[in-house]
Amino acid sequence: MSRPRIIAVVDDSPAARAGLGIGDEIVSIDGEVPRDVIQWQMLVDEPDPEIVIDTGGLERTCEIEKAAGEPLGVEVDAALFDRVQTCDNHCPFCFIYQLPKGMRRSLYLKDDDYRLSFLYGNFTTLTRFTEADLERVISENLSPLYVSIHATNPDVRAELLRNRRGALSLRWLRVLLDHDIEVHGQIVVCPGVNDADVLDDTLCGVLDQYPELASVAVVPLGVSQFSNEATMRPHTTAQAEGVVDIVESWQETFFDLLGRRMVFASDEYYLLCDRSFPDVSTYGDFDMHEDGIGMARAFEAEFDGTAESAIGVQSGFFHAVDGAPATGYRAPRLDAQPAPNPGGEFAAGALPDDPDAFGGSGIESVPVSIAAAPVSVSLSPRRDAATAVLTSTYGARVIGPMIERLDRPDVRVVPVSNAFFGGNIGVTGLMVGADLSRVLASEPEGDRYLLPDVCLTGGRFLDGLTPDDLPRRVEIVATDGFALRAALEHR
Repeated sequence: MSRPRIIAVVDDSPAARAGLGIGDEIVSIDGEVPRDVIQWQMLVDEPDPEIVIDTGGLERTCEIEKAAGEPLGVEVDAALFDRVQTCDNHCPFCFIYQLPKGMRRSLYLKDDDYRLSFLYGNFTTLTRFTEADLERVISENLSPLYVSIHATNPDVRAELLRNRRGALSLRWLRVLLDHDIEVHGQIVVCPGVNDADVLDDTLCGVLDQYPELASVAVVPLGVSQFSNEATMRPHTTAQAEGVVDIVESWQETFFDLLGRRMVFASDEYYLLCDRSFPDVSTYGDFDMHEDGIGMARAFEAEFDGTAESAIGVQSGFFHAVDGAPATGYRAPRLDAQPAPNPGGEFAAGALPDDPDAFGGSGIESVPVSIAAAPVSVSLSPRRDAATAVLTSTYGARVIGPMIERLDRPDVRVVPVSNAFFGGNIGVTGLMVGADLSRVLASEPEGDRYLLPDVCLTGGRFLDGLTPDDLPRRVEIVATDGFALRAALEHR
């Protein structure tokens, strides 16, 4: 088990006053060796903890003077100090299997760790969940958790996970719900495998067996050009329409029986079948915002100013943990250029050394990042424009209508097709430096280029390039409607 290493210390915090410094390793806290940042939080929440640190091979004991619950004032280098629970499923739709060779090592790690589900909202299949894990989740109330369902039929689920233990692992879901653990579910739909009648049967199974689920996200299979799975193919328009029809039909049933809709189709489905999105009120508290559910309507409400604050509260535990590093969807992106922003700062602070840009339990799905009701709009570059908004092909269909409503001839949208991953990949979060370079090379010099920060992690694109490698200077803007509107108004 590795020791947590301090990577930041808050000025005038209890840790700083006690002499803890960057690079120090934590040996123990009150005699206990924390195995993860969850246990860390519980230990440092105590008043006046005694912390043994290792500084360059020399151990010393620091007696911290602090009140119960007062933040210690340090950030450590990892969320887990012991071994990550890796995934032993072999899902044919897993995006990790669809990555090209030569990318940074962290992108190829598949986790199936309930702790990362609790901390960061990663999805776990529960196939490696144990009685000891259950005891800890219940005793420490590690809630909410995020569970990949995919199918409630045991045989279909085992086929999708390519793991015979997957046939019965949802038994843990039932036990978690029995102990009042909040759980959000996800169904990755693979055409010809778990769509149509199987999806209908799955949602029936959810109602019958797991009606206490907080929400269920239904997301489409993403297929890159590097996929070797012949049975994994993108949705046709008709198949996407079928999924939306099934989901909306079950929403009515859930609402009638449970008083809430529970199940939601991702924004990408509405783009695929060229349908307008449900009203913003349909999404409630946007519980599955990070999974691409309601992102479009949220972005639109933020951009138009009908939302009072940023929509889509990032779930998970790390916001409340003293020292937990942000990873995946929540990882720091890049310091943004200054501009007024009523929705908050454009970017987070310190950057991790080796960020995992996905952070998502086998990368079963990727957030749409920006998506909304498709509207026919011309997105071709106009040479007289002074500001260009860079986004994905899906994002362009969303942002385009919003920009048109501004009646700003000096602003245009520049869609960036994804040649790096290819296939049906068209989400903003998977834009890479090579594709941006290709598109920007044909764009006029001297214009202002706005780039959403969701395609960056630790200041790098997935292909390893940085904004400094692009042929045009770009301004990094947080991926929300408030930030984009403020950036456009700040000329």
